[in-house]
Amino acid sequence: MDCTQTQSLAHGYFDGELDPGNIIAVEEHLHSCAACKRTYDGYSALQAALRQHATYHAAPAALADRIRNSIGATPESAPAVAATPRWRWSQFGQWLQFGTAMAATAAVTWVVGLQMNGPSPDEAVSEQVIASFARSELTRHVTDVENSDRHTVKPWLSSKLDFSPQVTDLTAAGYPLVGGRLDYLDNRPVAVLVYRHRQHLVNLFIWPSSRAGGPAAMRALSKRGYNLLHFDDADMTYWAVSDVDAANLAIFAAAYAGAK
Repeated sequence: MDCTQTQSLAHGYFDGELDPGNIIAVEEHLHSCAACKRTYDGYSALQAALRQHATYHAAPAALADRIRNSIGATPESAPAVAATPRWRWSQFGQWLQFGTAMAATAAVTWVVGLQMNGPSPDEAVSEQVIASFARSELTRHVTDVENSDRHTVKPWLSSKLDFSPQVTDLTAAGYPLVGGRLDYLDNRPVAVLVYRHRQHLVNLFIWPSSRAGGPAAMRALSKRGYNLLHFDDADMTYWAVSDVDAANLAIFAAAYAGAK
């Protein structure tokens, strides 16, 4: 589960409305994501404070008189109720203002927390890239088409997608092509090229770029033992991920970009 999904389930999680599977998924994500954990901790503290300090107040008796008068009822026709202390309207107004302020504070705190601590688009995609890479190794579904011939891998991927990814054999650089597979990231189908470097796999995710302008410089990230590189050219977005060290991943990305 990524940050966006976790945030969308926030209210259900705090209200105890999620099924056990989603509860486990949210808690696993919070255990691994410091930004979401800070946001959830802040919301939890605010919720606890409201429960501890907010009190229930019955409506003032004068309100019942006003309602009866507005509908033409009399005290004799109204059901008997237990006598309650009469409130001054000034007290009721003060309580109402306090409650409104607390509710507004809760809403603002939550929204600002999401804006400040929520993931950027690149961070959200990086979580999906890591999850796909880890899942492919865990399930041993590394490729859909296992072949070192780029003339086999490229047509297979192109026939399944609405774009044609550049497939390059990088054996000379120390990264032979293993094959390719399909995946779904950033709300669309994507191509995944799979390369090998010694005992390690490298996944290169490719899909059409929505970025305006020319090529963008490579961005390096490191999360939970994985290294990532993100770069764009005029047409495509690329995400490389592996458990190789950052230097070797940079060599791979440079070799792929140089061969295009």
